[in-house]
Amino acid sequence: MNNRTEILSLRDALEHLRQIPGQLVETDIETDLAAELSGVYRYVGAGGTVKRPTTVDGPMMIFNNIKDHPGAKVAIGVLASRARVADLFGCRKEDLGRLCGECAQNPIMPVVTEEDAPCQEVVHLATDPDFDLNKLIPAPTNTPVDAGPYITLGMCYATHPDTGLSDITIHRMCIQGKDELSIFLQPGSRHIGAMAERAEELGQPLPISISIGVDPAIEVLSCFEPPTTPLGFNELSIAGALRQTPVVLKKCVSINECAIANAEYVIEGEIVPGVRVTEDQHSHTGYAMPEFPGYNGKASSVCWLIKVKAVTHRKDPIMQTCIGPSEEHVNMAGIPTESSILAMVEKAYPGFVQTVYSHRAGGGKYMAILQVKKKVSTDEGKQRQAALLAFSAFAELKHVILVDEDVDIFDPNDVLWAMNTRFQGDKDIITIPGVRCHPLDPSSNPEYDESIREIGCSTKTIFDCTVPFSMKDRFIRAPFMEPDKEKWAEFINK
Repeated sequence: MNNRTEILSLRDALEHLRQIPGQLVETDIETDLAAELSGVYRYVGAGGTVKRPTTVDGPMMIFNNIKDHPGAKVAIGVLASRARVADLFGCRKEDLGRLCGECAQNPIMPVVTEEDAPCQEVVHLATDPDFDLNKLIPAPTNTPVDAGPYITLGMCYATHPDTGLSDITIHRMCIQGKDELSIFLQPGSRHIGAMAERAEELGQPLPISISIGVDPAIEVLSCFEPPTTPLGFNELSIAGALRQTPVVLKKCVSINECAIANAEYVIEGEIVPGVRVTEDQHSHTGYAMPEFPGYNGKASSVCWLIKVKAVTHRKDPIMQTCIGPSEEHVNMAGIPTESSILAMVEKAYPGFVQTVYSHRAGGGKYMAILQVKKKVSTDEGKQRQAALLAFSAFAELKHVILVDEDVDIFDPNDVLWAMNTRFQGDKDIITIPGVRCHPLDPSSNPEYDESIREIGCSTKTIFDCTVPFSMKDRFIRAPFMEPDKEKWAEFINK
């Protein structure tokens, strides 16, 4: 299989991973969706900022025996390994950011099919007397204190009521009743939120489809954000470019919107204007679900309400989920961030930044490591300007670590080695206080420090761990002989 062009659905991805030893495991042990499923996967392969102990770069997992959901299957961890994402995208893990950036520059728009779609093999209308989201959707809770069952990998697709332009994003959504979902829309941050706000101004509902269990390319590339993808940019076109074929959509059965034709599940509904709900209105725990920084998010009292009109799905559908602070979030958020930073810096300094990594310790959002190459004396200082450009490319970025071209940015030990041998705290730290970052950082709060004016404001910091150009000849790493790789293939090619 040419995994760049022939993986067009979750099922294609799973079949591909089954052929690779150590990438997919399954269990027939009965599993409770109420925290047990996530609790098990924490040890198998969650990684990210999940509480230790957890396994980094472990396999994905399919649970085949879900309590109270006969016949249901749940897949988790499809994207919880950078190497696995790279394999599914048909490239090296070091090249993911650059490849996705190239795709964003050469979009292929989605198309709507008139043919029958896999996502509508089975149809349940909300008008049916036995319709109940809790029975139809095997949605887990991540922890025992979650507000309720969460849809964590729902591809939300909607159309702006004024422009007619469509967009796709991922939001946390909690099942609140047999035909109701809450959706958390952070004001001014995501495109679906802007659409909902405009629809509310017009006094009308916003039709929305939620596709679950899709091609991994859609899940990652839907996470591009402004300025790379401004309001009106349909990120499905980036997935189309990656697969070199348009993403196929299908008209919904109950609302005037489209959904992803190859999805396992589709929830169709409308965001209701003028209504807000409390996320934990049934559990009263005070928490929503664990978010990407590794802490439990507080339950919101101003979630928007989705009134569900229908659920459609494939025969024998596979539910897909993720743990909020797991490596899956790192890759979904981080890889598009890397692409955006590379594109921004490349315009200013072509060839200067070699690679970018949005580190797992920052959940793919808070911390980026930039590998730079100073070739001439006038390159000195460009590394710090590149860091400033990185902050411009992705507003939620908090820390940038700068290293030279001989440092492996994907090896934290190598990065820390550079910090310990090429960095002086009083000379090489640059701070920019009072800048908007991300509200889920618990330290970006006036209670943490009175100098912080509003929740979500942070001090952005640059750690310059690069060698001054004039001293590069004094910081050459110890050279080793390159062995005959054929002679020693048994040992060094593993």
